[in-house]
Amino acid sequence: MLPELIQHADLDESRLSKASHVLVLVHTGNKCRSGDVPLATLLARLLARKHAKVGDLAKEPVAGNTDSGALIVWVMIDAASPVFDQQVQVRKAVRLLLDDSPKELTIAVCGDQTERRRAAGLGIYAALVNGVPLPTRKTEPVARTLKKIILLGHLGSGDLLDRHACAEGNLLCRQLTVLPPNELTPRAYRKRIAALARQYGWKRQEHDLESLRKMGAGAFVAVAQGSAEQDAAIVHLRYTNKQAAQTIALVGKGICFDTGGHNLKPARGMLGMHEDMNGSAVALGILLAATRLKLPINIDCWLAIAENHLSPLAYKQNDIVTALNGTTIEIVHTDAEGRMVLADALTLAARQKPSLIIDFATLTGSMIYALGNRYSGVFSNDEKLLAQAMLAGRASGERVNPFPFDADYDAALKSEVADTKQCLLAGEADHILAARFLSRFVEGLPWIHMDLAAANCEGGLGAVATQTTGFGVAWGLQLITRMAESKGKWL
Repeated sequence: MLPELIQHADLDESRLSKASHVLVLVHTGNKCRSGDVPLATLLARLLARKHAKVGDLAKEPVAGNTDSGALIVWVMIDAASPVFDQQVQVRKAVRLLLDDSPKELTIAVCGDQTERRRAAGLGIYAALVNGVPLPTRKTEPVARTLKKIILLGHLGSGDLLDRHACAEGNLLCRQLTVLPPNELTPRAYRKRIAALARQYGWKRQEHDLESLRKMGAGAFVAVAQGSAEQDAAIVHLRYTNKQAAQTIALVGKGICFDTGGHNLKPARGMLGMHEDMNGSAVALGILLAATRLKLPINIDCWLAIAENHLSPLAYKQNDIVTALNGTTIEIVHTDAEGRMVLADALTLAARQKPSLIIDFATLTGSMIYALGNRYSGVFSNDEKLLAQAMLAGRASGERVNPFPFDADYDAALKSEVADTKQCLLAGEADHILAARFLSRFVEGLPWIHMDLAAANCEGGLGAVATQTTGFGVAWGLQLITRMAESKGKWL
């Protein structure tokens, strides 16, 4: 449950004087002096002690206590800097306050109307995504959940609703991703999804392992058959809007734990593999946010939920399996399971002929080597779509980088015994080869593939302070909102 949001149009310092934890957001656009900032007298004393000027707030937030003991933090937003940098500045300021475990946070914004609106959006989003602790099984007390946010200086409607919905989607994504693998098994995950479907009115259909075998989804089944539980499934959720002119398909990799299979991961590589379902959590987070906003677009969400285990029944190198669309695949490495489960999920999505398919996956180590964990990589079969992906990254603060998608890479996946190899054993350019492999299953429909290198970033990323970032939710919401608002004319 996110904190309650209360808004006041005026910047009343009498309200500030009663608050225990206050974030003051100043915008560089108004060229303010220290005397123009709320609680200016205290700020002036603090700046003088640091031999600093009010403009230095754009470099680092300043914190101080009032005579009554209230904690105040001032920070300046540099309007000329990228959205990501603005988010980082505000996140640092918010963390100074949230580390004190307040029940209530007051956010004061100053400047002209446009500046206040922008500052309010940044402050509210940072407070919302960081004000609710992620699930933990620690026995000692943890940080309290923020219960209330009071916004002074701006009355927002649609703009702040967007921030609230996006924060709710991001929080759902991160809450699911951090759950331990003995709790979020495929069976338990499916139960959670069923509960969410009931709560938000999504239509739900499950293709369990037996039905997938009958359908001929051999790529998915090859991965799932190694699990003793046999609880894997492709789950289909649908959100509809009567005003929608288009349908978008979200496809997410949901590997609840990845051992690597017969090509077993070493301990260092296996630690953290409960987060290999993050792509499916991103898709769920976007679906939730879009539902909250009642976006005029239909959304099909396909979640490929399984585990990749080592067992006598597990698939192995040199197996040849037949995917749902009839493509035969030579298995080269059992730890390249993500592209296998996505292959059949993408086929199911493509059969519905959506206007756009987007898949999300923590897919390749080579993407992390290429980008680190501060960007995620994107591929598309449409240059205009790729440009839209970049725009959404800049606007949302979730930065993406495009990669080559040329057809001559396919030569590396040529097999002597099947239609295609699954991957190369050596692993070079694996992020590109994985994208080329997946493109076989989208039937030529407009498609974006996101390899989530930024799903986990030590120290947080952008507005999010936790190591598990929820990257992709804000980006995806930005992209499909543009698509919905354009009524099919956005490219």
